[in-house]
Amino acid sequence: MGKLHTPFRYDFVGSFLRPQALKDAKTAYHEEKISKEEFDNIVNDEITKVVAKQKELGFHVITDGEFRRSFWHLDFMWGFEGVEHKATGNGVKFNDELAVLDDTYLIGKIKATAHPFVEYFKFLKQFEDENTVAKYTIPAPAQTFQQFIVPTNFDTTRKVYPTNEELIEDIAKAYRDVIKQFYDAGCHNLQLDDCTWGAIVGDAAKQRYKSLGIDLEEVKEQLLKVNNLSLEGKPADMVINSHICRGNYHSTYFTSGPYDTVADYVFAKENVNALFLEYDDERSGGFAPLSKVSDDKKIVLGLITTKTPALEDKQTVIDRIYEAAKYVPLERLCLSPQCGFASCEIGNKLTEEEQWAKLKLVKEIAEEVWG
Repeated sequence: MGKLHTPFRYDFVGSFLRPQALKDAKTAYHEEKISKEEFDNIVNDEITKVVAKQKELGFHVITDGEFRRSFWHLDFMWGFEGVEHKATGNGVKFNDELAVLDDTYLIGKIKATAHPFVEYFKFLKQFEDENTVAKYTIPAPAQTFQQFIVPTNFDTTRKVYPTNEELIEDIAKAYRDVIKQFYDAGCHNLQLDDCTWGAIVGDAAKQRYKSLGIDLEEVKEQLLKVNNLSLEGKPADMVINSHICRGNYHSTYFTSGPYDTVADYVFAKENVNALFLEYDDERSGGFAPLSKVSDDKKIVLGLITTKTPALEDKQTVIDRIYEAAKYVPLERLCLSPQCGFASCEIGNKLTEEEQWAKLKLVKEIAEEVWG
């Protein structure tokens, strides 16, 4: 297991639909019908089962399905000192509905302490074997940075951090600390989930930032800076990849647009080992921006959607892989779904059986293309 590194020819982003037993247990816990210990035992059992399913399907990477989280990104931020959150019924407007998220804001300087996610990883790591390696997913530093400079948080953040530069420095320092915690716990495969690049592509994003009086190129420079600064000094034998998404909540999305306007930054200059890219429909644009990918990166093509249950046509996916290979050599390409199946615990609109069918298709196609 020590020699296995992500990404693999057939891979996945990380989150899975929450089983009914897990949903029922969470409801029972909130209603004080079961204890914290009883709830934790059920969570552990369900993680054990979902790991076994990943292995049964023949995947070389395992995750805990993000079963311990409500939200793919916010729960991690709550593990930093200086961050507070509250459920108010507010959220972010997605294409078809409101993504209901806890308000998450600063009450002091961001600092790393012993992060609970590291303990979660330790539980997952026990399931590694000679054929599988555990990876853990956390929101990218840029995602944390953006959380605290959105309009609803801007004034509160400015009371703590007079400038974005000071905020970036503290976020990067906190992430470097947590990355070391993960490494010391035996994590050699970490994934940074990042919606920030997906949120600034397309005409709608351009107009949104213009209306706020913010220079879009300066935003891109800051996103790149906070991500790369956070990765400085990472262990040489630790693989850190990034997953770029345009939003994924209950089978809807946040934004649309091709990668053209961000490729010179994230494709060319972000210091990660691989990029998991969303390419499941026309919202993602074409493959031409892949020509900007630096030679040291692998690209995981997210050609299989997690938003709908219908299985993709195998030959169509294969043809698209070879189309992408015009810009990045085939040996540096891999295949996965375009996002997780449940970025938030509400999950996407498909069944667990349909979820696993998607992964079977990913593996089947990858084996046909790469052997």
